[in-house]
Amino acid sequence: MHSPILRSPSRRRALATALGLAAISLTPAWAQNTPVMRIIVPFSPGGGNDVLARQLAHGLTETFKRDVIVENKPGAGGNVGTEQVVRASAQSNTFLLGHTGTISINPALYKNLKFNASTDLQPVAMFASSALLLVVPASSPIHSVAQLAEALSNKDSDMDYASSGNGTGGHLTGEMFLQTLGAQAVHVPYKGTAPAVADVAAGLVDFSFSVIPAAMPMIKSGKLRALAITSTKRMALLPDVPTMAESGVPALKDFDSTLTYGILAPKTIPAETVRQLEAEILKVAAEPGFQSKLEVEGAEPLLGNAKEYNARIQEESRKWGKVVTASGATV
Repeated sequence: MHSPILRSPSRRRALATALGLAAISLTPAWAQNTPVMRIIVPFSPGGGNDVLARQLAHGLTETFKRDVIVENKPGAGGNVGTEQVVRASAQSNTFLLGHTGTISINPALYKNLKFNASTDLQPVAMFASSALLLVVPASSPIHSVAQLAEALSNKDSDMDYASSGNGTGGHLTGEMFLQTLGAQAVHVPYKGTAPAVADVAAGLVDFSFSVIPAAMPMIKSGKLRALAITSTKRMALLPDVPTMAESGVPALKDFDSTLTYGILAPKTIPAETVRQLEAEILKVAAEPGFQSKLEVEGAEPLLGNAKEYNARIQEESRKWGKVVTASGATV
């Protein structure tokens, strides 16, 4: 029978030190030696952008073993907070929660911006996407996208659609829908999603492209009817709602309107820091717990590294730039 191996106190201390160093090495050097990391959300607290940023910040805080905080800097359709990150120094350790509206649409929509988010920031990683729901009043005689398209094609049509405001995703998705069909409808902008959806449910407006969390309660209560989702595949949250491409309308076979969420950094942040943060974001975003939180917000995982996120940004900038130009929308 072998006797147990006895370790001296000095050997035990050396082993503990080695294990401690191994644990520390899992955290990137920049996260150990820099100020608190800040994620700027260029919108007010409580919205989808804010919720997703806070979920990501929570995961990164656990990974880095130091605070990753979210700061809300609303104003000018997201431009105030976005510009703050564009101008930030590397020492500020400041990053941006970006989405398609602030990064790819605003440069085309706002004519007097002194920066271009799609080129003046460096992508770090993308982690989620969300689509919109095409909804009509439950009392509407329209039960499908094909029926809506047919109604809009009527030369005597006087239909209208609601959005949460000029230049928003709902507005421009509506414009892309009409442009694709070669149809017309009156845009009715509201100051926020809630009143827009409420008036559609009341039958005061014919249809709307709404963010999912705002529309879901009225769909469940039977006040709204969902005709389609604007992504290219159905969502697990709404498995019975078809995509626009599944409508049977030939012009809509490639229709896709989704918002991409990701983290971007000032150009002053070193490339090595970007690579390290990219890896940690993708690790957090791949966790089942994080992905289940996305579903509550009507979002789905969309993981991509800095190169993939940059390619998506440039693609979306071209796409939405054409829609903005054709619509004549400006802010």
